[in-house]
Amino acid sequence: MSRPIGYYIHHHGHGHRQRAIAIGQSLDDVMLMGTGLAGRTGNLPFLDLPDDRLDASFAGIDHADRPASLHYAPLDHEGIRQRIRRMAGWIAEARPRLMVVDVSAEVAMLARLASVPTVYVRLSGKRLDPAHLDAFRGATGLLAPFHEAMDDDDIPIWIREKTFHAPGIIQSDPHYAPGGDSTVLVVVGRGGGISDGERWAAAARATPAWRWRVIGPCTMPCDMPDNLELRGWVDDADAQIATAGVVIGGAGDGVVSAVLSARRPYICLPEPRPFDEQMSKANSLAAVGGAILCREPPHPREWSDLIDRAIAQNQQWPTCLTGESGPQRVAEWLNSLSVAAMEHKGGIA
Repeated sequence: MSRPIGYYIHHHGHGHRQRAIAIGQSLDDVMLMGTGLAGRTGNLPFLDLPDDRLDASFAGIDHADRPASLHYAPLDHEGIRQRIRRMAGWIAEARPRLMVVDVSAEVAMLARLASVPTVYVRLSGKRLDPAHLDAFRGATGLLAPFHEAMDDDDIPIWIREKTFHAPGIIQSDPHYAPGGDSTVLVVVGRGGGISDGERWAAAARATPAWRWRVIGPCTMPCDMPDNLELRGWVDDADAQIATAGVVIGGAGDGVVSAVLSARRPYICLPEPRPFDEQMSKANSLAAVGGAILCREPPHPREWSDLIDRAIAQNQQWPTCLTGESGPQRVAEWLNSLSVAAMEHKGGIA
C-alpha cells in the first residue's frame, strides 16, 4: 500500500481548497483535510475536521496568551481538541510521506512533531513574524502560488532558496487572446472591499464610452446609469475576465491569476489584509508592469485616464509574468520531495 500525501486546507476563503483540488488531481494518493469539505473536493478523498472557530466570522483572534510560534490557539476549545485528535490519528495510521499545509502554523508544527516532512504554502506579504518563520524553518520545502517576480523584496535569501514558485496552479479554460470588448469588468470577491455600488455608478457616468459590469457582491446604487450592470455572483468569472477590455479588482490570488492568465489590462485596488498580503502583491505586480495600482479609491474623473493607462501598459506584457507552471509541475515537485525525504537518513523509514 502506497503512503499518501496529506493536504491541509484552511477554511477561510476558497483559494486554499481550489489549489488543493487542482494539485490533488495530479497526485496518485492524497488525503485532503479541513473543515467543511463534504461535497466540495470533487472525487478526492477527504478527512473532515471539527470547526476550530470561536464564531462564524473567524477574525483569527483567539483572545489568549500563546507562544510566539503560534498564530491561533484559543483555550479550552473542544473543536480544536477533536481536530488535533483526528489529524494525529490519521498520521499515525496512514504514515504520510509528506504533508502540505495551506495554511496553518499550528498544523505545520503538529505534522513536524509527528515526524512528517512538511511543505508550507507561502502566501504574499511580509510574513516574517516568529510563527511564520518557524513554519518556514521546519518545512522541507515552501510552495509559493505566484510568479517569482512578485515575491516581496524583504524575503530573506534562505526562504527564497526553499521556495518553489508555482503560478497558474488553478488553471481556467480561457487563455490569452488579444484585444477585448468595450467592457470594464469590476471583480468583487468575498471580502467585499470594493462592493460600493454608488462608487461604480459614479465611475460609469464619468466614462460613458465604456460599458461597466460588476460581478460579485455589490450594493445597489440609488441611480443606476444605463452603462452599468450588476451581475452578482457568476459561474463564469474567468471567461468574463478573459474577454473584458479592462479589469478592475483587488489583489487576491483568484482574480490576479485569472488576469495574468488572460493578460488583461488591470487596475488593481488592493484590499486591507493581514501581513499586507494584497498590498505587497499589488506593489510587485505594478512594479513589473502587470497592473496600474491605486492605493486609494479613484475620483470618478480619474477613471478615464486610468483605463487609458492600463490599456497602454498592457501593450508591453512583462516577460517575467509569462509562463504558467500548472498543478502537474507542483505534483511532480511534491513527489520528488517526498522521495528525497524517505531516502534521507533523518527522514521516515
